[in-house]
Amino acid sequence: MTLVPLLDSSEFDAADQDALAAGQKAYGKVLNTWAAIGNSPGLFAAYLPFLRQVNGPGQLEGRIKELTAVRVAVLNHCRYTASHRCTAASANGATEPELTAVARGEYDQFTEREQLALRLTDEMTTELPARRRQASPSGLSDQLREGLEQRFDPTELVELTMSIGVWNALARFHRVMEFDLDMPEAPDSVASAL
Repeated sequence: MTLVPLLDSSEFDAADQDALAAGQKAYGKVLNTWAAIGNSPGLFAAYLPFLRQVNGPGQLEGRIKELTAVRVAVLNHCRYTASHRCTAASANGATEPELTAVARGEYDQFTEREQLALRLTDEMTTELPARRRQASPSGLSDQLREGLEQRFDPTELVELTMSIGVWNALARFHRVMEFDLDMPEAPDSVASAL
């Protein structure tokens, strides 16, 4: 059962109505995460444009953003986020065997940049919270940090790190809220890793 009431579009605050109309136009419905966010008047008006900026086209390849978002969903054991991110990744060309490999943490088949991004996802999601500042001021291993600096420019690094951070926040929000799915279930090979 969802932690908070899910609002109907008519129940959203006036401050959120323009953003909600744009979201409904894109998706044809009010997604459950939006319906929950609507409980905090004005938040959705900031949330949707921000998420579109972070997750939308930028200098970093969209494929990398999609693969890392799937990995975040798996590492946070979030069924709702996994359904959304697998749907988006598939729509953007990711194959089921690639999604399976991401879910399992098997990165050999990916490009060097994709592997680095996926390793950054792993470290930011699971290791950074446990790595003390004395061990690493940035929270990253030296080898990963060096690889990132060699293979990504500053704009790409900001986009990548922000995307991973945002999906971690959202996966945790989605999981705690315990939403029913409003997108197709993630492939079985991904769902089994949740």
